Amino acid sequence: MDRRTSLKWMLSAAALPMMHLAGCSSEPSPKLPSGVGYGTDPDLLKVYGPGSVWPLTLDEQQRRTATALCDLIVPADTDGPGAVAVGVVDFINEWVSAPYPQQTADREVILAGFEWLDEQAEQRFSRSFSGSSASQRSAICDDICYLPKARAEFKQAAEFFARYRDLTIGGFCTSPQGRQYLGYVGNVPLASFDGPPPEVLKLVGVG
Repeated sequence: MDRRTSLKWMLSAAALPMMHLAGCSSEPSPKLPSGVGYGTDPDLLKVYGPGSVWPLTLDEQQRRTATALCDLIVPADTDGPGAVAVGVVDFINEWVSAPYPQQTADREVILAGFEWLDEQAEQRFSRSFSGSSASQRSAICDDICYLPKARAEFKQAAEFFARYRDLTIGGFCTSPQGRQYLGYVGNVPLASFDGPPPEVLKLVGVG
C-alpha cells in the first residue's frame, strides 16, 4: 500500500469519535494554557506570528519528542516531504497552547503522552524517545499504534497516540504541500466557473 492510500484511510478513521487520554502518569495535570485567544472579532488583516496570541507550550525536549513522533507517523519519502518538513510540529505547538476547551483537553493528553514515551524509552533503551533510534521508537509505538488491540497497560498511551496521529495527519494534509500530495484541487481561485460538468449533473439526477 502506498503512502497516499494510507493517509486517506487514516483521515477516514480520524473522522470517527475520538477518545481522550485522562493521563499517562501519576503526575499532576499540566498547568492550563494562558491567554484569551483571538476573541470574537479577530483582525483578519493582521499576520499573527508564533506566540503572538498565546504563549507557546512545548519546551525544547517536548519539541524533540514531537518531532520524532511526527517523523515516525508521516516520514518524508520519494513521493514528497514528511510532517516535520511542512511545519506540523509548529502546528501542534500552537494547537496545544490555545486556551480553548478542545485544545486544553488535547494539551493534557499530549504532554502526558510525551512523558510516557520518554519513560518507556528510558526503561527499554536507557535514552530519551527523541534520542532513540528509528527502530527503537517503532518498537515503543508498535505497542500503542492501534487502540483496539493495545494491551490493558497501554490503553491510555494508545489513546494519546490516536489523538496525536490525528493531529499530525490533519496538520500534514491541510498544509500546501500536503494538499498537493493528496491531489486536492480546492481553495484555488478561478477566472471563471462554468458550473458542474453535465455528467456530474446527470449522476445526481439534476437535469
